[in-house]
Amino acid sequence: MRLNAYIMLADPAFLGPSVRSYYSLVDRIVVSYDENARSWTGTPLPIEHCLEILRELDTERKCDYRPGHFGRLGIDPLENDTYQRRVALAQAAEGADWVLQLDTDEVMPRPDVFLRAVEHAEAAGAWALDYPARWLYTRVRPGRFLEASGRFWRLACSYPGPLAVRTGTWLRLARQTDNPMYRVDIRAWNTDPAAPPHTIVHETVPADAAVLHYSWVRSAEDIARKVGWSGHSEEWRTSGKYGQWLHATRTPWRTILKTPFASKWRRYRLTRVPDFPGEGT
Repeated sequence: MRLNAYIMLADPAFLGPSVRSYYSLVDRIVVSYDENARSWTGTPLPIEHCLEILRELDTERKCDYRPGHFGRLGIDPLENDTYQRRVALAQAAEGADWVLQLDTDEVMPRPDVFLRAVEHAEAAGAWALDYPARWLYTRVRPGRFLEASGRFWRLACSYPGPLAVRTGTWLRLARQTDNPMYRVDIRAWNTDPAAPPHTIVHETVPADAAVLHYSWVRSAEDIARKVGWSGHSEEWRTSGKYGQWLHATRTPWRTILKTPFASKWRRYRLTRVPDFPGEGT
């Protein structure tokens, strides 16, 4: 089974650890970026810094650089996000059976387990692999984080979209597709608060094999920049999420204690996972 991957350059924070975590699995990595170093909202991006990180780690010359025009002004940022992913997926599909579509703030701690899940999805005739991600919210101290949890601090996983798709898959919105899915979770029943409780789980993996999503693990300045360039920028601006993050970062223990009484989108627990201080910054 031939595997390629694509990434979209914007955020250097965890770019190195992310690509290194699955570098050995793939034959080629399509590196998609805006030729004018502009985000989906039109703000400037540190593209050259991202390219420097990739050039240093790409010891086997697997990176295939594909600039394009993706910061299209006057178009909804999520539409720009989806358009860039579709272009990058089509480019990465050349010579591959499956394509990995991890974002650059997602790290794969157990690539062997992930690869077996892709093989099982292939054998099952699925077109996409839904694989669990542990959503990290903020760094409490080195190596310790707040992460999304259930009501009583039990681990809850998230699914931003399939992390691997068969070539020929059509992306409906961002990474999401309506094609037949093979679902992997850390328990035999659904752990994603966003999914219906009856969601079918085809396979389970250990919690330490779930992808680590360092989505909001940033300084306050970096979070503000990310809000400005993200496909979800308008939602984040109007929902007060930045203020919620800032409060949780400043008062982590109070945030943890509130979990049994909080809405399902604001429940957190303390966890210890690998840290990458200084990577890409």
